[in-house]
Amino acid sequence: MKRQKSKYVCQSCGYQSLRWLGKCPECGEWNSFYEELETRSKSVNAAAKNADKPIPVTRIKETDYARFKTGISEFDRVLGGGIVPGSAILIGGAPGIGKSTLLLQVCEALVKNDLTVLYISGEESLSQIKSRAVRIGIASENLLLAAETDVDVISGFFEEHRPDLVIVDSVQTVFSDQMESLPGNISQVRYSGHTLTSIAKKTHIPLFLVGHVNKAGNVAGPRVLEHLVDVLILMEGDNNYFRLLRPIKNRFGSTQEVGIFEMTGKGLRQVHNPSEYLTAQIETDTPGTVVTASLEGTRALLVEVQALVSTTNYGIPQRTVSGIDQRRLAILLAVMEKHAGMRFGTKDVFATIAGGLKISEPALDLAVICAIASSSFSKPVHIKTVIGGEVGLTGEIRGIPNPEARIKEAERLGYEHIVLPFQNVSGIKKQAYGIDISGVKTLKQVIKKLFGS
Repeated sequence: MKRQKSKYVCQSCGYQSLRWLGKCPECGEWNSFYEELETRSKSVNAAAKNADKPIPVTRIKETDYARFKTGISEFDRVLGGGIVPGSAILIGGAPGIGKSTLLLQVCEALVKNDLTVLYISGEESLSQIKSRAVRIGIASENLLLAAETDVDVISGFFEEHRPDLVIVDSVQTVFSDQMESLPGNISQVRYSGHTLTSIAKKTHIPLFLVGHVNKAGNVAGPRVLEHLVDVLILMEGDNNYFRLLRPIKNRFGSTQEVGIFEMTGKGLRQVHNPSEYLTAQIETDTPGTVVTASLEGTRALLVEVQALVSTTNYGIPQRTVSGIDQRRLAILLAVMEKHAGMRFGTKDVFATIAGGLKISEPALDLAVICAIASSSFSKPVHIKTVIGGEVGLTGEIRGIPNPEARIKEAERLGYEHIVLPFQNVSGIKKQAYGIDISGVKTLKQVIKKLFGS
């Protein structure tokens, strides 16, 4: 009898090897390789006979996606306007961050509109889901619950019940008897994900898949699912602040939008006015505090940047950040030393974004520098001033995208003055806004304008 061949597969990224490796050369994970038996594939000729024949593109009818709303506007924003029938949506996030709670709230909104939702759980019992549903306020016959992990049984639910939406929580627990590996294995996840997405497209029933993330922030195990699903959304945040929904992939909308929620005792609450919430704690002029306007998708957010500069008590000064790229902070400190004459060789520098947000856009640069300078000089920036701009290595202030949206948001919340790059201000009609607008060209000009010589 011919011996069946085996291979070793990384459970983090799916990299394959003929022998066991201690460290994956693709993703760098240690002890992630497990042996799997290779399955026999059918011949190419047999596959070609069963495949659909190619047809000219002119004979294909264009489909107009008839979306339906989830009833949660922040979630619809991230999805691109609503749920597309037959789409596969993967929602990833750390355990306990609120993925299941959010989807149950989606169930609540849909069943109120007489839509049928099938919720399949592979991690919790039906009584546990029931208790969470009662806490959220769901009491409808249109919500169907099932505790099932067999992918073939789940596929049968699509044809048997014909719901308007199917939720599988989570994809790591689903398995097939046709695969010899354990549930959660990369082969099981790949096979289960492919089976479920195929049946969703065949029946035109939208599918939500829940996936956990690893320490690096990637979807654990099913990284291969990123190519199968239509939409990939990551839920970020911690136990004290916001929950952010960020689309990483979206075939039916933009990946630049973001949904903002706050966790409460009755589930996730939408934050419709995040700028006012994030800056509500600023009441007096305080050194080290600066408000900036950041873009999250098409929406402008006013956020508070805080910095603290103090004399170091150790041989090596500390550079600690939260919500800001630490390498970017090192660059900005070097620019300040070179072009503003400030010295941080014996200073500890701490910088953070209030509210637990993470911002990576370059328009944050000028606000970070001004917050650091404010703390270093012990001179506050006026409480009603907003600052934004990218800082180059030569000390120039570079332009930022969509300055009009930032100005309008600052004006809406009652701010009196906004500092932006000169090239953004030069093309704006200042008289059209009820806020003082200043344009700056260099870092020296900013420091002198805000803090004197």
